[in-house]
Formats: sequence, C-alpha cells, structure tokens
Amino acid sequence: MPSITLNAHFDGQSIVLDEPFELPGNARLLVTVVSPSLDGDRAQWSDLAGSGLALAFGDAEPESLADVRRP
Repeated sequence: MPSITLNAHFDGQSIVLDEPFELPGNARLLVTVVSPSLDGDRAQWSDLAGSGLALAFGDAEPESLADVRRP
C-alpha cells in the first residue's frame, strides 16, 4: 500500500479519520500531532497560494489540455 496522508482528529478517546478510508487490519500508521496555532497559518498560506494562482491564469486560459491547440 502506498503512503497517504489523511486528516483526522482526536475526539477525547480515539483518533477519528475526518473522511472515510478503508484501512487493512494491522495497518502501520504514523501519527503527527499538529499544533492548533498552525491552523491559522495554514489558512493564510492557502489563501496566498490561491491568490497567486488566480493571478497566474487569466480568463482566456484553456480549461484542459484538450483545449490547447498547436499553431
């Protein structure tokens, strides 16, 4: 099984995945506890990245690779 990162939270008793994901029995896991103060930083970085992408692509940009035509 390839490595994958899944969002989860601790409900006070157990670690709960935020989205359904089928794990095989005895799957090995690595758990990283993220500081709550990082959530605000993450949102700011996400907003900045989205703004940069919006500036990088104009309204006339192709929607998909299929829309790209050679001259």
